[in-house]
Amino acid sequence: MPYSTLFRSEEMSLIQLYIPSEIAQPTVAELGELGLIQFRDLNPDVNAFQRAFVSEIRRYDEMERILRFFDTQITKSEIPIRPLTGTSARVRNAQEVDDLEDKIKEHERRISQMNSSYEILQKRYLELTEARHVLKETAVYFDEASRQDNIRHSLDEPSAPLLDQDVEQGGSGSGRDNQPMSLGFVTGVISRAKMQTFERILWRALRGNLYLNYAEIDEPITDPETDEILEKNVFIIFAHGKEILNKIKKISESLGATLYPVDDSSDRRKDSLQEFNARIEDLNSVLQNTNNARRAELLKVADDLTSWTTLIRKEKAIYHTMNLFNYDANRKCLIAEGWCPSNDINQIQQALRTATETSGSTVPTILHELRTTKEPPTYHRVNKFTVGFQEIVDAYGVARYREVNPGLFTIITFPFLFAVMFGDFGHGIMVTLFAAYLVIFEKRLANGKGEIFDMFFGGRYIILLMGLFSIYTGLIYNDVFSRPMHLTTSGWAFSEDTSKPNKEIGRQTGVYPIGVDPAWHGAENFLLFTNSYKMKMSVILGVIQMSFGICLSVFNYVHFKKTLSIWAEFIPQMLFMQCIFGYLCFTIIYKWSIPWYEPDVHGNPRNSPPGLLNLLIYMFLQPGSVDKDAELYSGQGTVQLALLGIAVVCIPWMLFTKPLILRHENNEHGGAIVAEEMHEEEEFDFGEVMIHQVIHTIEFCLGCISNTASYLRLWALSLAHAQLSAVLYDMTLKNTINFKGVLGFLLLVLTAVIWFVLTIGILLLMEGLSAFLHALRLHWVEFNNKFYEGSGRKFIPFSFKHVLKDSEE
Repeated sequence: MPYSTLFRSEEMSLIQLYIPSEIAQPTVAELGELGLIQFRDLNPDVNAFQRAFVSEIRRYDEMERILRFFDTQITKSEIPIRPLTGTSARVRNAQEVDDLEDKIKEHERRISQMNSSYEILQKRYLELTEARHVLKETAVYFDEASRQDNIRHSLDEPSAPLLDQDVEQGGSGSGRDNQPMSLGFVTGVISRAKMQTFERILWRALRGNLYLNYAEIDEPITDPETDEILEKNVFIIFAHGKEILNKIKKISESLGATLYPVDDSSDRRKDSLQEFNARIEDLNSVLQNTNNARRAELLKVADDLTSWTTLIRKEKAIYHTMNLFNYDANRKCLIAEGWCPSNDINQIQQALRTATETSGSTVPTILHELRTTKEPPTYHRVNKFTVGFQEIVDAYGVARYREVNPGLFTIITFPFLFAVMFGDFGHGIMVTLFAAYLVIFEKRLANGKGEIFDMFFGGRYIILLMGLFSIYTGLIYNDVFSRPMHLTTSGWAFSEDTSKPNKEIGRQTGVYPIGVDPAWHGAENFLLFTNSYKMKMSVILGVIQMSFGICLSVFNYVHFKKTLSIWAEFIPQMLFMQCIFGYLCFTIIYKWSIPWYEPDVHGNPRNSPPGLLNLLIYMFLQPGSVDKDAELYSGQGTVQLALLGIAVVCIPWMLFTKPLILRHENNEHGGAIVAEEMHEEEEFDFGEVMIHQVIHTIEFCLGCISNTASYLRLWALSLAHAQLSAVLYDMTLKNTINFKGVLGFLLLVLTAVIWFVLTIGILLLMEGLSAFLHALRLHWVEFNNKFYEGSGRKFIPFSFKHVLKDSEE
């Protein structure tokens, strides 16, 4: 298999379709099921309201509105909706769509009519219920009303009102005329939340000339418009004079109270109460029957709602797509253009034949490829395993057409760099088990259980590899929940001198077969050792990945025929990187290979190991000279001087070579070679090219330094993860693991639960998210910028699968 099919996008073709008008709808429907063509808009200057199939789209918009109404009603009634099954959502012909539209509208008419009747009945039921409570709750107050003297005394009592200083004698015009006043009353129902406000406004407005009492309605009352449970109070207000009573009524109505007249005759009140009870019972029966009929209608709709919704969304998407086509009146056909993968053209032709045969037409759809200079969209064929890694790359930027795609390499490098920061054998197992659960039961969990769960489920294969790589790096670090693993005999012998600390190492007897020797755990210089080891390892990994990224740029230069860029950019970039940071990696490995604390072959003691940071600094500050004590190998000064000279030469090499050669070629050949190299149709401008090259050179040279330093986050996060895990163990399990007895067992269980919860919440979720984001940054910034432009546009084919997914979201 050629390399281009491994890490480049699919080869695309621009095709043109001539679709007979009578089979346009079923043909586009078949292509929508296939999902392999991204249609181009052949009517870019025509607005949405002037296109050919606007009326059809409006028709389906109206049907979709009705289905949303059905969905709201079904959800409110808590009726389960039957999921989509089989071919129930297949695309229908025109007659079937007409029948479906009539059926949907008939269901809407019946449900709307029943809703209207039910709402009217509920309002009537609410009124009767409130009137009944008014009769029941106010009956006791009429006995007091019969004793007007007592009430009049209470009205004249200075301490009766809420506002003592506002009380005045009288309270109506008839009182001021010294005429006898008749006692009246107002009864009604008001919201319980407004009761206190209502009472204060009355006392202030009437200056205390009233007698108010109220009682709570203990029966739940449902608002027919909002279906909310209302809490209300029954109130009765006694007062003198028509003016005061009218004022009370106005205040009550302004606060949303409902007034109900009550007869002052005891017998008539009893008759009214009996009448209300009888009418409420009859109304309950009618409401129940109406609700049952409405529920039965909704049950019928619920059986087909999903299939209807899917069908209508498909049909609407078909006509939206057909609005992109041109209509040829002479040939009576629709002309469509679109991009598709070249390898799938045969599959598209088969779909076109199927649509023609199914429709019974004798005129087939014609397909032919077009030659074009337009840049196609980028299409990477993915599966459920690779889609997550490709989305990581696409989040940075979609590749240019046929540009090297980092998604293939991300499958390995992303979980590995994550594991370098997250390396713990135990935590890796926990992450792997969680991801394995998502993978094994992916069919059952595919429906989703929330946005956060869907995010984890979509990246289940990424998490699986992150967990597996974390197990490997945890094995190398010899770290399981911050404790060492004694897989075999240690390579260090411990001192038997009882005067020395238990963890003081005596001498080395061998080499531990895999990873870090467990003897280092607990040693006084453990952090010093692991810091040096992980820091240098981070630099080596970073330089390797960045060098690989520079090498990948060659494939882009070859494919896009930028041969000048290979030796004007790639070669000096690689030399610059390797002469400085490649040399640094060499010195790290060379230093590791020397047993500094053992005598050399002549039996002479060695010098103490030189610091590599100072080595790199003085390589620039004192080129060609190395202190004897800081010398790593013989001839080091000469080698460093040569490498520094090559690196310095590479800077003008990158800066001037390409612009000058392009200018020469432009003058010699009239811009032909320049256009091929630059891939631009604009006239050659030496100033612009030079400015671009200056920016590119400075960015690369400074980026080599900053990007290499950025990889030190691998060391920093790995250290933080290990130390946080150790602190968590020391503060929980370590304090109770040696306790004896029942109390000790209970404390151990309690601390184990605390340790487990904190491990999940802090080390796996928070630390895991941190390592994930840092690994993401290393790929986006440090790796991709060496070769990846990410300036393409994604291939988005017309597909019912995508249409339905977008509609649900």
